[in-house]
Amino acid sequence: MGMLQKLSSLLGLSKEMDLEEYLDTAELENVDVLHEGADRFVKPIALESEADISVVEHELSRGNIILLNFGPFSKQQTRLRNVIGELKGYVTKINGDVARIRDDTLILTPEGIKIVKRKR
Repeated sequence: MGMLQKLSSLLGLSKEMDLEEYLDTAELENVDVLHEGADRFVKPIALESEADISVVEHELSRGNIILLNFGPFSKQQTRLRNVIGELKGYVTKINGDVARIRDDTLILTPEGIKIVKRKR
């Protein structure tokens, strides 16, 4: 008996439905991110203008973790440096953390959540 078959039998799935189909279906049922009962969220935000700074700060103040895509600013290095500097200052002020996770993406965390940073 294969691993998927064992999991399927443990989950009470019939032979007509495989585990992947069940997981895809289960994830889609009763999912309403805006009204789901969670204390905090991980939210992706695209940095398209300086006005987005206040959106990021508001989400961090609510305890949410931000995945910030700053790709749209990548060709405007001076503006990008200023915006990132302002966000880093805010994160430091609230005792959060910030780290680069891709060439065009930062992760920003609210108070009480730190990022383990390692050099390879």
